[in-house]
Amino acid sequence: MSKDYPEYESKMKKTVEVLQTQYATVRAGRANAAVLDQIRVEYYGTPTPVAQIATIATPDPRTLVIQPWDAGTLKAIEKAILASELGINPTNDGRVIRLAFQQLTEERRRDLIKQISKYAEEAKVAIRNIRRDAMETFKAQKKKSEITEDDLKDVEKDLQKLTDDYTKEIDAVTGKKEKELLEI
Repeated sequence: MSKDYPEYESKMKKTVEVLQTQYATVRAGRANAAVLDQIRVEYYGTPTPVAQIATIATPDPRTLVIQPWDAGTLKAIEKAILASELGINPTNDGRVIRLAFQQLTEERRRDLIKQISKYAEEAKVAIRNIRRDAMETFKAQKKKSEITEDDLKDVEKDLQKLTDDYTKEIDAVTGKKEKELLEI
């Protein structure tokens, strides 16, 4: 079935991949360099990811150390982290920036679960929009008599199954992330 709709399946798969990328940036109480993936630093007039202008290390489970290759970018990295939604105050010692991850409070866990639920709902909406766009394409083909009414019904069933499969995958990924947040 999926070989009949590679364009739409590809878009749905990409939606799930984007969701997983978003989940990787959700701070879970332990040091993870992925939380910096969305942070851009102004570097010679270009917004640049932190990982492209610095070495990021995790000396212990609750600390990230960012050591820029160009010491002049230290203040810019610190400013970008403060401006982000990371919720961590960086410590700048003049050579490196340290990010200390605190143990998650129950309230913070609930906030993070709300955040990942929001991401999941956005992904599901994107999947449904892909299905809607696909159906509009096939309805236009039916209107031009390129496909029959029966073909349209089959397409509708197949696209619904594809949508359901990817929605279940989103639920599985979300459940795994929620479990991770609750176990920390």
